[in-house]
Amino acid sequence: MMLSGSRAEGAFLLRSLLDPPWSLRIEDHAPVTVLAVLHGSAVVISDTGQTENLATGDVALLRGPDSYTVADHPDTPIHVIIDEMQNCTAVDGSPLEDMSVLGIRTWGNSTNGQTVMLTGTYRLDSYVSRQILDSLAPVAVVRRSTETESMTTLLGQQISADGPGQEVLLDRLLDLVLISTVRTWFTKHPDHAPQWITAYEDPVIGHALRLMHNRPEHRWTVESLAHETGCSRAAFARRFTAQLGIGPVGYLTQWRLSVAANLLADPSRTVSSIAREVGYSSPFALTTAFTRHHGMSPRSFREAGLVSCDRRQLTGAMTHTAERTE
Repeated sequence: MMLSGSRAEGAFLLRSLLDPPWSLRIEDHAPVTVLAVLHGSAVVISDTGQTENLATGDVALLRGPDSYTVADHPDTPIHVIIDEMQNCTAVDGSPLEDMSVLGIRTWGNSTNGQTVMLTGTYRLDSYVSRQILDSLAPVAVVRRSTETESMTTLLGQQISADGPGQEVLLDRLLDLVLISTVRTWFTKHPDHAPQWITAYEDPVIGHALRLMHNRPEHRWTVESLAHETGCSRAAFARRFTAQLGIGPVGYLTQWRLSVAANLLADPSRTVSSIAREVGYSSPFALTTAFTRHHGMSPRSFREAGLVSCDRRQLTGAMTHTAERTE
């Protein structure tokens, strides 16, 4: 459940058909963007200084809010600026003359572009998902693989279709591409993976983590978790701490307070209802623990806008990243 607050809903999706020379400056400050090259090639240049060449079948995750440039060649001058509202203009702010809409969710400078790219942008910066994204490189690239390519190909086939339920279908396909890319990247870069992802592979600790992630409101104890996993209390506690560097109760507390922070993004949710959902007996109990952990009260956290809400949500797909790495 680490990212089961992390699903695309009405995410921005676009297919680009491009003939060289082309260079796009992306200044949308999105929390995370999925960029898949279906055909041709591209180079991504991040403001952090990282440059990655992408070929057919490659997928890149770009971690916001930093801006970046994607082009046919590093030396191609920027001639398109894309802002936070996904508006496209020339560098001087004037309307574009050589770029146009080429179909449903399709844009570019050539109907037979040498490079075909898919771009999927998530808009909500979930507190919980941020803990995963911060473990990635600013530009995390997964080279062509059977798993990711099958999903990006399907997304590419569906992106230009229209009809009832199409937006929902595309959102779920984008989630699958995101999940697959994150999972593959962490597999190839295990030193970057959060400890809980590695711990999911342990049959005992992985089971305990799923219990806590899926039911944070339950009154879990070391004894009850040990019983559920078929271990003695002492053996379970030692194994858990060895895997995660923190005891079961401490981990559960951190998880509950992270979920609470995520739920505060919904202005309709009261502290009382959130307290019940994450296993606290009262709003006061949650506020005390939350303030100790986050350094401010739930109300101050919400007012500070540390978790933003947007119609295009990043509220779910990645926990299943861990669950599928077992």
